[in-house]
Amino acid sequence: MARTSLPGDARAPSAARRFVRSVLAGWNAHAMVTDDATLLVSELVTNAVVHAGTSVDLECRLDPAPGGSLVVEVTDHHPAREFRACPRPAAGDREGAAHGGQGLRLVAELAETWGTAYRRTDKTVWFHLPTSPAAEHSALSEQALLRDLRVAEILAPGTRPEPAGRRAGDRSHHRALSFLAEASELLAGQFDEDMVASLATQLAVPRLADWCAVWLDVEGAPGTIRPVPRLARVWHARENRIEPLRLALQRTPPVLPAAGRAVPWPQSQYGRCRADGPHTTHAPEGPHGPDGPVDGTALACRLVAGGRGIGTLLLGRSAPAAMAGDVASLVEDFARRVAQALASARQYTRQATISRILQRGLLPRGVAEIPGVDKAVVYEPRGDASAGGDFYDVFGVGGGRWCFALGDVCGSGPEAAVTTGFVRPWLRLLAKEGYGVADVLDRLNRLVCEEAAEAAESGAAPRFLSLLYGELVPHGKGVRCTLASAGHPLPLLLRPDGSVRSAAAPQTLLGVVEDVGYGSETFDLTSGDTLLCVTDGVTERKSGNRLFDDGDGLAAALAGCTGLTAEGVAGRIRRAVHGFSRTPPDDDLALLVLRAE
Repeated sequence: MARTSLPGDARAPSAARRFVRSVLAGWNAHAMVTDDATLLVSELVTNAVVHAGTSVDLECRLDPAPGGSLVVEVTDHHPAREFRACPRPAAGDREGAAHGGQGLRLVAELAETWGTAYRRTDKTVWFHLPTSPAAEHSALSEQALLRDLRVAEILAPGTRPEPAGRRAGDRSHHRALSFLAEASELLAGQFDEDMVASLATQLAVPRLADWCAVWLDVEGAPGTIRPVPRLARVWHARENRIEPLRLALQRTPPVLPAAGRAVPWPQSQYGRCRADGPHTTHAPEGPHGPDGPVDGTALACRLVAGGRGIGTLLLGRSAPAAMAGDVASLVEDFARRVAQALASARQYTRQATISRILQRGLLPRGVAEIPGVDKAVVYEPRGDASAGGDFYDVFGVGGGRWCFALGDVCGSGPEAAVTTGFVRPWLRLLAKEGYGVADVLDRLNRLVCEEAAEAAESGAAPRFLSLLYGELVPHGKGVRCTLASAGHPLPLLLRPDGSVRSAAAPQTLLGVVEDVGYGSETFDLTSGDTLLCVTDGVTERKSGNRLFDDGDGLAAALAGCTGLTAEGVAGRIRRAVHGFSRTPPDDDLALLVLRAE
């Protein structure tokens, strides 16, 4: 067996081809097997890079069974994005085979069997090739000739004869619409502008051009000098020309009018671009290869979305003839889709940045050290970048007292974050004013009710709050703990003997009833006692129709943590919650562990 990992970029296909040829040469594989395997691996790795954008794992092995075959697996690490299988067109439907998706069609044509395996963290496309093709696929046999013709149709669809009566204009229009539809599908939902630029260049080459480049405008602060555009991606049909082309293009970014029209662009300003590097010249020539100059033409198009420039798209061909008007129109349509995808990616990035900044402001900058108490916190807001409705805090209030809180605002997102934004400072203020646990909850409840009434007057939905709040006072024999639960999952107390019990009684949510009176409970944490506090993202974690805490599931998980440190308990409970279902958690998840030393 031979394995390798490949980067998720333009280097992957060529590296995969070299790896397969080297491995099969060492195994003395038949030349036809080597050629077929190299072709299929190149297509599948390219698919993985374009569609998944992750690193790619490649594995080759020989099936030990009698008459066994070569088994090849191509694995990417983006399980949410599936390869789009392009079915073989029906008889007479030649247009359907003329566009993209040839990777899996080639696999289906050449492999004796193939399939796709989806897992939580990755997906794999695998295929088997016979290791002794000479008998079954003789180069002179009719079957092999038919197979080669079918493969040629897939690889070079433009060379096939068209049905009688179909006009060239209709064919071009249909292909243009199909290309634009595929571009829209691939670009939609991309949240990274560099990934959009990468996909755009690989879509354009070689269908529209022999090479393509994308510049992205760098957003600067208002009133500052406009920064130089960034050359985000360069792609060439011949891989050995990519880097020399990049060096030549990055000297002078195109300067175009604001209108998103495709215009001829002189390549002479970029100079010579040989395989061994760029060389300045004023000759009106295009990119150069190792065998000498190749005259060419180029089109440049400003990327504009919502009336605002985002970047520039540049496409070049090695042919000296100017690109036809229909090509320019297609480039403009393509550029509009690229611009819209870039605008969406930038908007997402801005919103994610705001959410991260907001999230940092809602959480404590640090967790206070408490004498005689080992502690651990797990906090995972849903969607990573969003401001979650769960919050926690551990802080000192002076006089040998420390307080802790774990809360959950009804709902999620920015609305829940607003409630969190005023609850946590008020909680700290009341605690530092010297109020006891029950009094803090009484006063905080009235504040939340007042906010809910104001929200109702303005037409906004009121926000309720569940809260577990406690006070710790270390003393000579341990730590005295006073706590109360307002509509929150009850805390659990683990004793050194493995017994588990609830450490508080259930009470009403904050913000529901204004005149409710809250109570508290006091007990001692002695050496080895562990207090586990969680939000409902733990207790209500779903797997089908079951919840994690059904049948006291959380207590059972905690009972197995006897003797662990606070970090050990937190890690084990977290792993149990995540492993309870194959799907990712659909709610914020937070837990706080306090263990008397």
